[in-house]
Amino acid sequence: MKILITGDPQRWEELQNSKDFKGHDVRTSPEPTDMLVDLVIDLSLDEHPRRVALYASFPSVPVLACLVKLSTAELQQFAAGLSIDHIYGCNFLPGFISMPILEIAGKPDALMQQLGWIYESIAPTIGMVTPRVISMIINEAYFTAEEGTASREDIDTSMKLGTNYPMGPFEWSKKIGIRHVYEVLQAVYQHTGNERYKICSLLQQEYEALR
Repeated sequence: MKILITGDPQRWEELQNSKDFKGHDVRTSPEPTDMLVDLVIDLSLDEHPRRVALYASFPSVPVLACLVKLSTAELQQFAAGLSIDHIYGCNFLPGFISMPILEIAGKPDALMQQLGWIYESIAPTIGMVTPRVISMIINEAYFTAEEGTASREDIDTSMKLGTNYPMGPFEWSKKIGIRHVYEVLQAVYQHTGNERYKICSLLQQEYEALR
């Protein structure tokens, strides 16, 4: 297949190091311009939803896109009334791309067979599954640190020893990026109103310090 990959260098590096593209003609570009390809992988559509207008104009070209923070309804607003059924939301946030099983909203079975990738199909949901859960755990860890109950290092150690997690919540936050953690929590909280996703003030302060 001819594959166009667009997105930031960090995510492209993680994708390249964890997924096999052997036998495919792959090229990268900061922006999707030439759509004369068999597949587009957009690693940052969440941050650039206006690209949807271009993708919607080429319904025969499937798109695997990072869609963790936007709903299908929000995405449809940029499609000028065209179908976006060929755009599949994927968990392409930093830190998750290298996981052995890719989380995808939908069932692109034939496409995944061509790529030789293993995936888990989920319903289209803001925050998806793994990013939502991990971000909530990170948020709770920030509440614990803010209260002074334990240091960040102790919280990470306790989570790894007590739950057998590969990383502690603060280690996760560094790998994913505090901006992404904040924006996932914000999107889920706005969508659900569930207090479990209300952002800790300490986490918010760190997010605002990056802006």
